[in-house]
Amino acid sequence: MAETAVLFALGEVFQFLKEETNLLRGVHKDFSDIKDELESIQVFLKDADRRAADEADINDGIRTWVKHLREASFQIEDVIDKYHWLIHKDNTPGCGSLVCKVASRIKTVIPRHQIASEIQDIKLSIRGIMERSERYNLKISHESGSSSSNNSTGVTENGRWCDPRLSALFIEETEIVGFEVPREKLYGWLLEGTAERTVISVVGMGGLGKTTLAKLVFDSQNVTSQFDCRACITVSQSYTVRGLLINMMKQFCRDSKDPFLQMLHKMDDKSLITEVRQYLQHKRYLIFFDDVWQEDFSDQVEFAIPNNNNGSRIIITTRMMQVSDFFKKSFLVHAHNMELLLPEKAWELFRKKVFRFEFGGHCPPELEAMSKDIVRKCKQLPLAIVAIGGLLSTKSKTMIEWKNVSENLSLEFGRNTHLTSLTKILSLSYDGLPYYLKPCILYLGIYPEDYSIKHKRLTRQWIAEGFVKSDEKRTLEQVAEEYLSELIHRSLIRISYVGFEGKVKMCQVHALFREVIIRKMKDLSFCHCVHEDGESITVGKSRRLSIATIPNNLLKSNNNLHFRAIHVFENGGSLEHFMAKLCSQSRTLKVLDIQGTSLNHIPKNLGSLFHLKYINLSYTNVNAIPKSVSELQNLETLDLRETLVHELPSEINKLTKLRHLLVLHRSYEAKYSVLGFTTGVRVEKGIKNLTSLQSLYYVEVDHGGVDLIQEMKMLRQLRKLGLRHVRREHGNVIGAAVVEMKHLENLNITTIAEDETINLNFVSSPPQLKRLHLKAKLDTLPNWIQKLDYLVEIKLALSKLKDDPLQSLKNLPNLLKFGLSDNAYDGETLHFPNGGFLKLKRLNLSRLNSVNSIVIDKGALPSLEYTKMDKIPQVKEVPFGIKNLDNLREIYFTDMAAEFTESIDPDKGQYYWIIKHVPLVFIRHWIGPNLLDYNIHTIHSPSKESQTN
Repeated sequence: MAETAVLFALGEVFQFLKEETNLLRGVHKDFSDIKDELESIQVFLKDADRRAADEADINDGIRTWVKHLREASFQIEDVIDKYHWLIHKDNTPGCGSLVCKVASRIKTVIPRHQIASEIQDIKLSIRGIMERSERYNLKISHESGSSSSNNSTGVTENGRWCDPRLSALFIEETEIVGFEVPREKLYGWLLEGTAERTVISVVGMGGLGKTTLAKLVFDSQNVTSQFDCRACITVSQSYTVRGLLINMMKQFCRDSKDPFLQMLHKMDDKSLITEVRQYLQHKRYLIFFDDVWQEDFSDQVEFAIPNNNNGSRIIITTRMMQVSDFFKKSFLVHAHNMELLLPEKAWELFRKKVFRFEFGGHCPPELEAMSKDIVRKCKQLPLAIVAIGGLLSTKSKTMIEWKNVSENLSLEFGRNTHLTSLTKILSLSYDGLPYYLKPCILYLGIYPEDYSIKHKRLTRQWIAEGFVKSDEKRTLEQVAEEYLSELIHRSLIRISYVGFEGKVKMCQVHALFREVIIRKMKDLSFCHCVHEDGESITVGKSRRLSIATIPNNLLKSNNNLHFRAIHVFENGGSLEHFMAKLCSQSRTLKVLDIQGTSLNHIPKNLGSLFHLKYINLSYTNVNAIPKSVSELQNLETLDLRETLVHELPSEINKLTKLRHLLVLHRSYEAKYSVLGFTTGVRVEKGIKNLTSLQSLYYVEVDHGGVDLIQEMKMLRQLRKLGLRHVRREHGNVIGAAVVEMKHLENLNITTIAEDETINLNFVSSPPQLKRLHLKAKLDTLPNWIQKLDYLVEIKLALSKLKDDPLQSLKNLPNLLKFGLSDNAYDGETLHFPNGGFLKLKRLNLSRLNSVNSIVIDKGALPSLEYTKMDKIPQVKEVPFGIKNLDNLREIYFTDMAAEFTESIDPDKGQYYWIIKHVPLVFIRHWIGPNLLDYNIHTIHSPSKESQTN
């Protein structure tokens, strides 16, 4: 993390020197000197970070050195921010006269000299830090991709085993629980199938039991008898290919006394590879590479492992999906993604570990409830259950002892030797990250336990914090998405919700890995978390504040003014005083996330938070944005979704760095109204100045009219645009504006009234468009829609089309989701033709009053997984073609005709056979008064049970 802090500070200094040429005399040189010193220090950091984090390293001087370096980097950021704020004060609008400018410069001359003095102090401090590096014998690290120790033997100088992963290779089969299904899968891949050389990869986060499962299969008598030679090699983060190959040959020839084995160390690389190939050429071999971290590992070993078409197999275990994927270049690959234990298996493993030698292996009744609570806290992670079970096996079997462990489990992770192996194994994933991903994964610790985080919320905060660096070919958002994908592929982030197109929508970290993150955050002063009432705010260098529970003294504290990011998750307590103090006194805040809190209004001096880049006020009761918002010249994201804001001041148009302007409100409290369900915001003319905008929704364009829409031509970076209250006369000008938006991916247009016809026959279509929502009466379906090769979703409502739109849309090559609602089609028959909609997964048909039959040809909709039919009163029979939809998993029939519902009754319905193969079929009836008040009856599911919501 010191490396991250220094690199971040270096980037700030580089940018500062590039942009600021009119510095005080000497300051420019001081900054140049600081840059040179930081560059010199940087080469020492990998080794210093490793040694400072190593719990076995008793040299506190190294930890202190790293801490001082990190704090010096923070000082650099702070002084640069302070300078930028002063420049902003000099250039405050409304001070155009020479006299005013001179007066302003005089007012800031003392602070400028104070900044110059601070820079001198930082320069001297860093020079001293550099000199002390020699005192602590820090060396330049030549390790690649890892900060792990090069101790390949796994033994410390005092003779103790230091690698906690070794134990997984020696677990007795009788101690293993919950691997029955994956074991059989791996058996199949090893012993059956093609004769071609094949890789079986076992992938997952630390602690899931990858090595245990793979070694169980590797050692099975079923497997050993089928291979001529076998080798099990622990790779880990520190290895040489020569060492692996020599180790492999020694295991192949373990029963041989051939002197050639002694010659292996003396061979050059080419000769060694040749010897290994020749040995394996005519054998059916099985090689197990355990704990592979290097992404290109397959390239390094490929030439030594011949493809002899003899049924040979390679097993690998890894935490990184990229490692498995890399093998696909040259190997046939079968990948098994490890899952958490099923709850009943987690309980079985716990009992086996804790009560193995007592109570006949059973949990005493008085301890059962508390034991199951402890198992629940392990979150079904096998290693955690084994480690905590081992701890409890040494304790007296009393409720007092059990309660003490249960209530203090977080503390036990940091201090109990029984849990050392667990924390070390989980920490390896963090320690092995490249520097740019470490702050990104730490950021997830800011969120409360088990919190599902929207991926865009997270990545936009990364960007605001400066963690994401542009490569000039992609947007910051695209780079941030890549960071997120890398963390997912490293098994550090769990996906909690995936959209219909397969993209991650929400994510979280495993609770026990979060404990590791929390410890790292405290050690690195990354964030201070407030979780319990009455907890005092730490005074120190913490850069961020996370408030899960608001203690009474928090909002009155003065200690929250130095934070660069504040996150509030508690929906209780008054935040008005807190916000007022922030706006009056904070000069460093960059991220403010108070989503879902009870905040009612924003102080008028919001603009004093000059450095603010990200502000999330969504799901609050805020109803207005002050005019001082114009002073937030660094603002990138303004999230006002589900607030009471209906109008934005014209001053918003001065925020030239704004990338995401999100404003909408949805009404779930009343009966559905196609035009009244979602409301947007009024904006003033001048929006053309917001040329950095990527997201803009929803704008009520009837307020600014044609002139406002014409200004949108200038918003050429837009990816997502939502327009509401569109009138007839707006059609052509919308087309002219959209044609200029070459990057547009999401377009949503809603008219001001149901009978308002608009013409959307654009000259050309946005080439990158992926999502299209049209709530508008159309004379005809625009021709350009059927040419959208990248379109994955389309929703049509109110269109009143005379011709069946399915004929125009059936051949869209990537369409995955399709919705037709609110009399979008005025005809009587909807016909899904053979060969149409080949990739469609989700289909919604709602409130189509004219349609009386739905025809699905055989060969249509072959990929459909979900469908909903809602309030189509004239349709009396279930579409016969549903019987041919083999991939259909879920159907909702909502407020359909009584004849329709009766016809699919499992007991007496004549057409039940049509839907019998679908796993989940729901009948829903709206019972009011609120939009989501439904009675749900399950007529077909694995449980065959009914339920009411």
